[in-house]
Amino acid sequence: MNSNLKLVTIILPIRNEEATITLTLRSIVEQDYPHHLLEVILVDGMSEDETIQKALLVLADDPSLAVQVIDNTMRIVPTGLNSALRLAKGDIIIRVDGHTTLAPDYVSQCVFALRETDASNVGGKMNAVGITPFGKTVAAATSSPFGIGNARFHYSCEEEWVDTVYMGCWPKKVFYDIGLFDEELVRDQDDEFNYRLRKMGGKILLNQEIHSEYFVRSKPNLLWKQYFQYGFWKVRVLQKHPKQMSLRQFVPPAFVLSIIISLVLSVVVSWGWIPLIVIFGLYLTVNLFFSLSIALKKGWQLLGLLPVAFTIIHISYGSGFLAGLFKFANRWNDKTGKVPPWHL
Repeated sequence: MNSNLKLVTIILPIRNEEATITLTLRSIVEQDYPHHLLEVILVDGMSEDETIQKALLVLADDPSLAVQVIDNTMRIVPTGLNSALRLAKGDIIIRVDGHTTLAPDYVSQCVFALRETDASNVGGKMNAVGITPFGKTVAAATSSPFGIGNARFHYSCEEEWVDTVYMGCWPKKVFYDIGLFDEELVRDQDDEFNYRLRKMGGKILLNQEIHSEYFVRSKPNLLWKQYFQYGFWKVRVLQKHPKQMSLRQFVPPAFVLSIIISLVLSVVVSWGWIPLIVIFGLYLTVNLFFSLSIALKKGWQLLGLLPVAFTIIHISYGSGFLAGLFKFANRWNDKTGKVPPWHL
């Protein structure tokens, strides 16, 4: 056994994850990393289902794992992460979401990647998995650049330095240096944190040896809510860190805004329907092109729902962003956020 292995804390910010929490925790119990060097902290956002009961049943099968369960009364991810970070004993912190399963060597590969590189955060590709027919379609859509832009961890098959990764693994000292997660951000707190990390000179590595599977939203309304929130809270990230933004993040709101303006024009002037048809026509053409390309590679059974999934992702994100611009219109000078310092 390698005597240089470090203590690792796995943090799971969870809420109402009864559908997948058993699979998630079984994948943690099956890790090949020495279990006496693993600590698991479950941060429950006041679940209203049987998430915790199911979790404890799985964890009880392995008494060698040190386990803590704490309440997250604020019910959002950043407050849960921060509460757990203050309790964490590990030298290395790994975040795991409750709708994810890990390969048996996930922790080992994370620790190895940190040790062998100068990365401050490491993670693997988000391998999206769907259970229902719509979920399988969403998995294909969110693994495509047309679906989610240039967020490399969704689809890249190369080892490379990136802006952000899925979940994340950090030396704990990173949080001493740059503070904890921004507790204002219901969504996008990982993007904001990783920007601060890179601004301080940290590097983020996408490592293809780090494997996990992510269970995507299985219903259209859940997908809409997810991406609406991504767009909504991205506005606060923009206001705090304008340089964090990339062009891809402005395309969906520009698309939705163009639709709104065209709809108004179609009512006000006789020729107003022309730009509306042009916009929808161009979008439908591009959408169908990428849908066909993906269906050709991954199966024609996806073709019927792919245009729907793409449309939901793009319009919900764009609508959320525009709603955020309206909601936070008076906060362009408020760049502080709610980033607690690390208290030793």
